[in-house]
Formats: sequence, structure tokens, C-alpha cells
Amino acid sequence: MGKKGAMPDFKTIDDYIANQPEKAQEKLKELRKIIREAAPDAVEVLNYKVPSFKLVPDGKSNQQIMMAAYARFISFYPFPTTMAKFSDELKEYKQGKGSVQFPLDKPLPRELIIRMVKFRREEILSKDNENSL
Repeated sequence: MGKKGAMPDFKTIDDYIANQPEKAQEKLKELRKIIREAAPDAVEVLNYKVPSFKLVPDGKSNQQIMMAAYARFISFYPFPTTMAKFSDELKEYKQGKGSVQFPLDKPLPRELIIRMVKFRREEILSKDNENSL
């Protein structure tokens, strides 16, 4: 976020983005567009006060991907299994267990993000199909 104090209670993803520094706004808008391209049916929600995308209808929090702005980067949270699957391609980025940091001063890896979103969506759908058998 880059701002000190309690995190504001945003009402919409647009509200969240509008309240970020200009460089972060640009990257968040770009990442949102990439996610929407990869998963056009994703439902946008705020979860944990950050922009989230339900990849399947009525997706629970572990069936969502998220993004958040910070002072020098935006974080993308595609889920730990997705991070593991694409670990070789993400080596140049700082990572957490289920997240990757994209610096504000570098281009987003568009094609990689699309493949990550599609992978996570298919993973969720295949697990849902297994559970319904």
C-alpha cells in the first residue's frame, strides 16, 4: 500500500485502484485486464480488503486469485500450487508461498500471468469435478 495506518475499507475494486499511487494504479489496471483476458467469467470481489477474482462460480477464498499494491511493487496471489507449477519461470521475481511481486518499474509478464490464471482455474475445476464424483 505504501501508506501508513489502518487499511481503508474500499467498496469496490475501482475504489481500491483509485486510492493507490499513480504507478501502482497503472500496474493494477494492467494486471486486472490480463486476469480478465485469461478468465473472462471471473467475478470481481474484495477479499481481505484487496481486489480478488472468483475463478469459478461462488468461489471460496481458496478458489480466488488476488492482487495488491505496495510502494515498489504489486503482488499477485495465484495460490501456492500455481507458484510451484511456474517456479522456474518466476525465478527473477521475489516470491512468497502463494504470491509473486511484480516491480512497478518493469513490464508485467503478460503471457505468463495468463497461463498461471488458466492453470489455477483448471486446477479448481478438476478438483471440483473430483469432489462431485
